[in-house]
Amino acid sequence: MDQPTQTPLTAFTRNTGCSCKISPQQLEQIIKPGTHTDFSPGLLVGNESLDDAAVLDLGDGTALISTTDFFTPIVDEPFEYGRIAAANAISDVYAMGGTPLMALAMLGWPVNKLPAELASEVIEGARAVCREANIPLAGGHSIDSTDPIFGLSVNGRININEIKKNNGGKINDLLFLTKPLGSGILSTARKRGLLNPSHDEALLKTMGSLNKIGADLGTMPSVHALTDVTGFGLLGHIGELTNGSGCGAEIWYDRLKLLPGVSGYIQQRIFPDSTTRNWGRYQADVKFEKGVPVAEAFTLLPDPQTNGGLLIAVAESAVSELEERLKAFGLSDHLLPIGRLTELGEKRMVIGLSAE
Repeated sequence: MDQPTQTPLTAFTRNTGCSCKISPQQLEQIIKPGTHTDFSPGLLVGNESLDDAAVLDLGDGTALISTTDFFTPIVDEPFEYGRIAAANAISDVYAMGGTPLMALAMLGWPVNKLPAELASEVIEGARAVCREANIPLAGGHSIDSTDPIFGLSVNGRININEIKKNNGGKINDLLFLTKPLGSGILSTARKRGLLNPSHDEALLKTMGSLNKIGADLGTMPSVHALTDVTGFGLLGHIGELTNGSGCGAEIWYDRLKLLPGVSGYIQQRIFPDSTTRNWGRYQADVKFEKGVPVAEAFTLLPDPQTNGGLLIAVAESAVSELEERLKAFGLSDHLLPIGRLTELGEKRMVIGLSAE
């Protein structure tokens, strides 16, 4: 007898992966950046900024990094879902320049709709990524929920003088990005059954890859700001970096690396709903220069990434050193800067083309 067809995991969710994020406008209303509601003399990074993790002084020259991240399924395969969600959560530690130490799992599962065995596969996917990061998945918490939800709470450690925040950029810093863009677009095509099979491997690889270079970048004083590009898209995370750093940015559109097939899917109007939400938040800060394919850029720049690359602001004098470190971590496709931090002008972000 044929086995019943399993309902795809993504069928249980309105928005998948990092597209689940609350909108930037609503998040700012909830968190109210700039306020110090949870004062502690040892708290080095808290909710006064929109950084990737909290950081607490341990009193010995090092600090504890603490973060949590979870979302609804980005793919239908439970093992891959667990891998991607785990890599995405661990990335927040790397985005602070730190080294992860330990993770706890957070699982919400509709036990009356989906077999428990599938949840076990999600956990196994997360364990596989934790092994790659050399940390234990040491426990966690689970609940019966209406939608499947999974992620990790992750702790890490860092020397206090190596902490990287998203608000330390300096004018004339060059911007680098360590992964290609377009995971929101391709994952939407995948959910709709429209993804070209030849594009699937690249999508799963980028969403499930650890941003391990972040711990190495923590040791570079010339890296002035660091963050990962996730649910607010490249536009949103450059917007946070420049806003926190009190500067503007030039983004060189022709330098952006894209996942295979992205332009074609954009032409078919395949993109997540939260793309337009992100654009609505940041469009007033954007100016397009001549030569930029604006129709495509409207969709690509605010595309929500799931476990996207690290956005690095580095002093121009240290570019050669950064290039060597990128090569050492297998990131030779990302040796060219995608932009530069500038004086704050009429528009915070100017989208143009490189001089080359």
